[in-house]
Amino acid sequence: MSARPQARALSSRLQSRRSEIEAAILTRAYAVRDPSDAADPDYTDGLRAAISAAIDYGLAVIEAGDENPPAPPPILISQARMAARSGVSLDVVLRRYIAGHAILGDYLIEEAERSGIRGASLQRLLAMQATLFDGLVELVGEEHRRESCDRPGTLEQRHAVRIERLIDGELVDTGGFAYDFAGYHLGMIAFGPEAPGAVRELAASLGRPLLRIVRDETLAWAWIGGRRHVDAAELEQAVLENLSPHVSLAVGEPNRALRGWRLSHRQARATLPVAKRVSKPLVWYADVALLVSMLQDDLLATSLRELYLTPLERQRDGGEAMRETLRAYLSAGRNVSSAAAALGVARHTVSKRLRTAEVILGRKLNDCAMDLDAALRLVELDSRPSDGAVPHPV
Repeated sequence: MSARPQARALSSRLQSRRSEIEAAILTRAYAVRDPSDAADPDYTDGLRAAISAAIDYGLAVIEAGDENPPAPPPILISQARMAARSGVSLDVVLRRYIAGHAILGDYLIEEAERSGIRGASLQRLLAMQATLFDGLVELVGEEHRRESCDRPGTLEQRHAVRIERLIDGELVDTGGFAYDFAGYHLGMIAFGPEAPGAVRELAASLGRPLLRIVRDETLAWAWIGGRRHVDAAELEQAVLENLSPHVSLAVGEPNRALRGWRLSHRQARATLPVAKRVSKPLVWYADVALLVSMLQDDLLATSLRELYLTPLERQRDGGEAMRETLRAYLSAGRNVSSAAAALGVARHTVSKRLRTAEVILGRKLNDCAMDLDAALRLVELDSRPSDGAVPHPV
């Protein structure tokens, strides 16, 4: 077999093990450093997508052989910049690349031997992979360094760096901030067009002091403070009356003093991935805490999918009718008649579907209702876009 068909055959064999390769690389990447430690949850969201794109790139390079290797995916460049903005060191970034390259190399060698690719052919393939990997690492490193050098410059950027250091627990003199860290705080993240201006207007409408970091024109970290507790109903009314329909808020829980200031912000950051997937102007951490935990715990999310969603997907319609019935049943407090009314079907139809679901899942619905509800909420969240705020009802 000539070089090009050999490369295509090898790429096909690796593609059949793609999910296994991705799982192995994700495990190693998370072992280098837990991505949830990054300052920006967008970095955590992007890491999995970047790893997936890097694997696709590696397989495409193998298939191309010596002929016109593809250009690196743009997401790898943007993720390197995001790492710099999120305080993830270049050392961590490069260690992840090296680990991923080594794992893919192990699979490559294993499948090459099974395909009969040995000796000079295998050495040539490995040398080509190493050359392109070196170029990719150099490119990623350069983008990370460029982004790091670009910050900070302006007074506002220096102000943001001091706040970020304070978030990280460093000893920072807070006397220069026009904000009282001893009082009550409500951390929030605003996203969408003109988000920075929106939080300023919101704080003004509440008559509350504001501390803000402008991440870019569509994202702002903010804290609303004061000597009295921030009332949820008061905030929701202010959002309804003053917030642009194109801006949404991920909001932590009210807390007090510097420790509470940090905690409320961490809650808002954790809420952001969920808030980006729902068409609501305001999403509180307490309302989505379980979903937040699932999104941050890959083992939990994967296990819930395998236990409760994958078996249903074997139905003729991919499990859509069964999921819809189960959602209605759980939303109705496990009342069959109410679920049937909500779905517009007969009661016996719902009962039959529920019995079928118990057979498929191998357990009684009453025994696993909480976990099943969490899995259904997770798949519903997965089906929604996460690329920013969308207009919400006003």
